[in-house]
Amino acid sequence: MLTSVDRLLFVRQVPIFKELRDDFLVRLASIMDELSFPTNHTIFTEGQEGRSLYVVVSGRVSVHIGNQEIVQLEQGTCFGEMSLFDAEPRSASVTTLAPCDCLVLTQQQLYEAIDETPGIAVNIIRLLSRRIRELNQKMNHMKAPVAPPPPPPMYRTAKRR
Repeated sequence: MLTSVDRLLFVRQVPIFKELRDDFLVRLASIMDELSFPTNHTIFTEGQEGRSLYVVVSGRVSVHIGNQEIVQLEQGTCFGEMSLFDAEPRSASVTTLAPCDCLVLTQQQLYEAIDETPGIAVNIIRLLSRRIRELNQKMNHMKAPVAPPPPPPMYRTAKRR
């Protein structure tokens, strides 16, 4: 468990919260729940309803669709943020790769925070945009065309005189 001061210092370093005022960060850090998960624990499953964002405090998680890993996330990164903004089911599953501690922010807590400090919405939009760009790049690399084989050598016949 993090102390109040450690929690504040940690939350201050999370990219989506970096630009927020200290008075807001104190409030945000105090309302987030802290959860611990063992290795190989599925935090949530693709298709499940979700209304919370998780921030990895320690450990490592795998974000995957079926058996296809999308990305591994470590300390200071967050996941589950899409479910805070839409009513759609989770788009991927998240499973721990090591014992993992997470801070959790619910949709209701976030909406109250955005009403108070709209800057958090901009930070989350940036995070979502960056993740979409990274996914696009990954997909482009996977679909990169294979170079066609070189054309056969041209043989010239020598002219006989």
